[in-house]
Amino acid sequence: MLIDSHCHLDYFDADEIPALLARAAAAGVKEVVTIGTRLADSERVRRLAAGSPGVWCTVGQHPHDAAEAAEFTAEAIAALADDPGVIGIGESGLDYFYDRSPRAAQQASFRRHIRAARLAGLPVVIHARDADADIGTILREERDNGGSFELLLHCFSSSRELAETAVEMGGYVSFSGILTFPKSQQLREIARDLPADRLLVETDAPYLAPVPQRGKRNEPAFVAHTAAVLARVRGIEPEALAELTTGNFRRLFRKAA
Repeated sequence: MLIDSHCHLDYFDADEIPALLARAAAAGVKEVVTIGTRLADSERVRRLAAGSPGVWCTVGQHPHDAAEAAEFTAEAIAALADDPGVIGIGESGLDYFYDRSPRAAQQASFRRHIRAARLAGLPVVIHARDADADIGTILREERDNGGSFELLLHCFSSSRELAETAVEMGGYVSFSGILTFPKSQQLREIARDLPADRLLVETDAPYLAPVPQRGKRNEPAFVAHTAAVLARVRGIEPEALAELTTGNFRRLFRKAA
């Protein structure tokens, strides 16, 4: 069994989700996590998780819109996670590629999400783009000043140094369809070298469809292609990779029993 650890079901039309989940199940993807991107819309992802077997969710504010949710304290974010279907906090983090929110607002939001994750006892799902140094600094400062917390670098395409920082802190690294792209050899080398017990797979659907589905709208079923490439670079069978990543998922997202 595979698990798509990061997708956006709320970006699809509601009436197509049952067929989308059926295609995922047929491909061996039995569970998915639909990710919160706006705290004000948390009820939407919670309803999706409650209404579909095998669907979990997170609550959070994407860094693109960090400036819009300054009123949500760490305590308020943690309170939104008090729901059986909510298994993580995020996605949050830093995106200096698009810079759609001021960097100071992104950093403040990221810190609030980390603190909320600590309060809720849940992992924080991290978006990192062109901001490796500041991501690493904030992770270390929050750990040193407030205590440990669980974390996942999602849709990983950053530096080896950031991946190793996350692992050193007990964190996990999730690979998306980017891993399958022809120009991603350096990323495949990082995926090859990370500890096996820290690996997850995801789609980030509807974005970043993997080879051989490039150009199509991504969906949870396609995580099987990413998993196949990860298995190949790790030198193991796809079935072993599925067992490995599912076990890692259960260990990180303990609420997803």
